[in-house]
Amino acid sequence: MAFKNRRKNYPLYETTHFRDTRVMTENVADRYPDRYAITYKKSPSDAETLHYTFAESRAYIREIGTEFIAMGMRGKTVAIVGETSPEWIFSYFALMSVGAITVPIDKDLPAEDISSIMNTAECAFLVYSPKLEKKLDAIRAAVPALSVLVEMSAGTFVAEGAVSLDTVRKNGAERYQNGDNSYYDYEIDIDRLASIVFTSGTTGKGKGVMLSMRNICSDMEQGMYNFQITYRTMCLLPPHHTFGSTVNFIGHFAQGCELYISSGLKYIMKELAEFKPTHLVLVPLFVETFYKRIMATAEKTGKLGALKKLIKISNGLRKVGVDLRRVLFKSVTKNFGGKLEMIICGGAALNQDIIDFFEDIGITILNGYGITECAPLISCNRNEYRKNGSVGLPIIGGHVRIIDPDENGEGEIAYKGPNVMLGYYKNKEATREVLDADGYFHTGDYGKLETEGNDQWIYITGRLKNLIIFSNGKNVYPEEIETDIQGVYGVNEAVVYAGESRSDPSKEVIVAEIYPDFDALKLHNITDAQAYFEEAIKQINQKNVSYKAVGKVKLRENEFPKNTSRKITRFAIDKSID
Repeated sequence: MAFKNRRKNYPLYETTHFRDTRVMTENVADRYPDRYAITYKKSPSDAETLHYTFAESRAYIREIGTEFIAMGMRGKTVAIVGETSPEWIFSYFALMSVGAITVPIDKDLPAEDISSIMNTAECAFLVYSPKLEKKLDAIRAAVPALSVLVEMSAGTFVAEGAVSLDTVRKNGAERYQNGDNSYYDYEIDIDRLASIVFTSGTTGKGKGVMLSMRNICSDMEQGMYNFQITYRTMCLLPPHHTFGSTVNFIGHFAQGCELYISSGLKYIMKELAEFKPTHLVLVPLFVETFYKRIMATAEKTGKLGALKKLIKISNGLRKVGVDLRRVLFKSVTKNFGGKLEMIICGGAALNQDIIDFFEDIGITILNGYGITECAPLISCNRNEYRKNGSVGLPIIGGHVRIIDPDENGEGEIAYKGPNVMLGYYKNKEATREVLDADGYFHTGDYGKLETEGNDQWIYITGRLKNLIIFSNGKNVYPEEIETDIQGVYGVNEAVVYAGESRSDPSKEVIVAEIYPDFDALKLHNITDAQAYFEEAIKQINQKNVSYKAVGKVKLRENEFPKNTSRKITRFAIDKSID
């Protein structure tokens, strides 16, 4: 069903104004002192759910911040490594509030890679999760500048030479009570370096993105004008990536939203049922998984036909102003806790059919666009103002233009705004390549703009780095074909690329490599997966221009390699075809 497109007079939403993380913490604690800020369990098996209110969060951040200053962290780079936890979030907020430079690092990286990032960023301080302890000796040996270690624990069993965050907090509380006001006396320069985020790199080695407090805070302050969040969400994203640390943590904390910290992928469905979030922030892989689970369950129970029929009836009623989705699809939405109203999704392309399905059952998906170098949010569809296929409107204060557009208006997307990074750490050449003289950041994404009055809708075609360029001059963006393939029954994941022939280097062929849903195929008695998918690809080829035709279908037994942001690492795929 087509979206209702409210347009010209659709108002901006209210937002919370804050120049830095300290102001943010104070504002929300003053406004909602007794509201839950963070909800979590110490262990997934625990029956007890624990909480920090916004007032308690402010005290925690102020106390560890006071001690961080005494420990000499102001103005220094501090690595922060661990899973999402109250301690991770509070440490992140406190470090930036006292003038330290945070270096969030993926805890799942090998010790060698963690050490390499710390050496590059010259980290003398490390705030880490107890789960990192097995890698700690190797990190210590490889990072000679490392002198102070803070373990995010209560201090019962802390690694030798480290201090627990609980002890840091107690010492900081004592200092503050005895008149140490250094946490509040410090004047925060919002334009200085506040965080170095090393990109995960789906196409190769990442870079250190330098972000200021203005970059991070303005991104959420300005972004929240565009869409309205609810006040109960769940955190399913990794903390070291800006989609997690900026959008999930800062964006939601600033608005007074309660954040439930998930215990991990295997517990998601159980936690959704228990916590009953009213909205989620996800990458497409989660949404696609939810969709496939719903459809598979409906098919196994023989209710798929009834579900499709009910959607048609519901959509017919909506056309005459009767919306019964919360009642008609209660048996489906109860899997998400029964209260879910909205999903904010970004990070990769999401098939429009999936967006439409969730809309049909009463869950709005706001598809957006972001990139680490822009802290990360660039654009998003709005609650009641959305366009099929678009990643939405630029956030307030952001400007988009298309570089060297072709005859269809498509070219590289460039963005300018207060959330654009300071540059790449210790890499002026790479910085010059992406930041032009007018202050526009060249995203490396290819797309077009559709203008309506003062509004610019952004449409993304694909990544320039993934572009397939044939010797005849034809260009193919694999994401376009991948979106079509994802609509084929039985596809779990698909990646399209130019195949590399070892025996004949001149051979040019587009390859569709598919990781099938073998259970789904079995359910439909599909025994020859290769033949089945080749026929499906043949049908897709007939719809596309000839130079976009897939020439080879390649199946794989296991899922594609991914980084911890759940993005497929294309550079790690074997692209040989013989």
